[in-house]
Amino acid sequence: MSSLPSPSILLEARALGFSRQDERVFGPVDFDLRAGDIALVEGDNGSGKTTLMRVLTGMLRAGEGDVLFAGQPFSLTTMGGAIVFLGHHLGLKSDLTARENLDVSAGLYGVRDGTSPMEALRVVGLGGFEDEPVRRLSAGQKKRAALARLLLLPARVWLLDEPYANLDREGIALVNQLLDGHAARGGAALVTSHGAVSFAGGEPRRIRLHA
Repeated sequence: MSSLPSPSILLEARALGFSRQDERVFGPVDFDLRAGDIALVEGDNGSGKTTLMRVLTGMLRAGEGDVLFAGQPFSLTTMGGAIVFLGHHLGLKSDLTARENLDVSAGLYGVRDGTSPMEALRVVGLGGFEDEPVRRLSAGQKKRAALARLLLLPARVWLLDEPYANLDREGIALVNQLLDGHAARGGAALVTSHGAVSFAGGEPRRIRLHA
């Protein structure tokens, strides 16, 4: 029997765990993300949800286990652009405009077919704010600028750590719409959230973390 992963598996964690100063933060945990999946990471405060996200992006090195992308060991150098991470730090340069920030990302990773920085900003509700320096935007507008990057880049996997923070009801609905669209295109997303999550495709898969 072949040991190759299903072609639909995009991201896979095998016996993944992380410890800090000999104290376990989470794991071991096993899960996979397939094309069209939206999965919600659950756990008590301090259970390692944000740490898991950082391990999956390669920002932290796992203490045990493996992270695979499309069946291959994940690394930032080989998988750059295949996975996009949105965390508490939005990754925006405050002195650049919203459009300039997206231009930088597009220059590094390319753009999704049929979109552009201007179109992505329009979709997230920042039409008219494209040339405003990020430092002058409200917290909610900054989050929308970061969400525009998700729309723009061709990444198959989204890792979203508390994507609903600093958003009003319309912004929360926007996140859910973006997730639905991403899944419909064959992408996958892993999400952490303390609030209610609702998707057109039904209940998300749930991954429970334990230290």
